[in-house]
Amino acid sequence: MRATVPAGLDRKETEVYQRLDPARLPKHIAIIMDGNGRWARRRHLPRIAGHRAGVASVRSTVETASRIGIPALTLYAFSEENWKKRPASEVDFLMGLLCRYLKGEVPTLNKNNIRLEYIGRQHELPAVVQSKMQWAREATAQNGGMVLTLALNYSARSELVDAFRSMVNAAANNGGLQHLQVDEEAVKRHLYTRHLPDPDLVIRTSGEMRLSNFLLWQLAYAEIYVTPTLWPEFRGVHLLEGIAEYQKRERRYGGLADDVSQPHYSDHAKMARS
Repeated sequence: MRATVPAGLDRKETEVYQRLDPARLPKHIAIIMDGNGRWARRRHLPRIAGHRAGVASVRSTVETASRIGIPALTLYAFSEENWKKRPASEVDFLMGLLCRYLKGEVPTLNKNNIRLEYIGRQHELPAVVQSKMQWAREATAQNGGMVLTLALNYSARSELVDAFRSMVNAAANNGGLQHLQVDEEAVKRHLYTRHLPDPDLVIRTSGEMRLSNFLLWQLAYAEIYVTPTLWPEFRGVHLLEGIAEYQKRERRYGGLADDVSQPHYSDHAKMARS
C-alpha cells in the first residue's frame, strides 16, 4: 500500500516520493548550495545572475521539504570566506538579495508554517541586513513546522572557536576556570546549532567533493549526497532524489548500524526551549 502523497507536490516530485519510505525521512537535511557562478558563466551572464536565479531553487527546495514533513533544513547561504574572496560589489549585491528574499518569502514561510533561524557571526553583517533578519525571524517565530536555518557569514572553524570561548566565559562567570568541563556534550551545548539535531543527510550541488568548512562537527556521521546539478537548476525533485539515495544506505554511527538509539528531533527542540 502506497503512502499518501503530500499535497502540493508536482508530477515529477510525486513519482520520486512514491519510492520513499515516509517513516525513514531524514530529521535534518543540510545543503551546500554551489554552482551559481558556473551556471552564469555557461550562459555568458554575470555572477549575480546566478545568485538571482538561485533564489527560485531555495523556494522550491524549502517548500518541498516542508510539504513532505522534514523537521529541519539548513542552507549554506553565505560563508565567512565570501567576505574575503568576493568583490565588494558582489557582496553588496548578495546582502541586498538576502534582504529582498526575506521580505518576499516571509508570507510563504508563514503559509507553510516554517520557522526561520540563522547560524553564523550575524553581528558582523551590515546593520540593515541584521535588522531585516531579526524582522523575518520574529515574523515566523510562532510557526511550529519545519525549522529553516540560513547559514550566513558562517564558518565551521569559527563556530568551534566561538563555542570554546563561550564555554570558557560560562565557567569564568560560574566560579572560575577550575569549573570548566570540556566534553562532547558540553561542546554541543555551545554550538550555533544547539537547538537542532545533527544532520542525517548533507547534499552538495555542482559535483564538488568537499564540505567547504560547513558544519564540520555536526556532519560527523551524516550521509553525503553529491549531485552534478548546479544550484540554480536544483528543485524539489532533486531534493527527493537525494533522500531516495539516502534511504538506500545503511546508517552507521561510529561504526555501529542504525539500530543505535539516536535522540529524536523533538528531544532537541524541548532542550532548546528549556
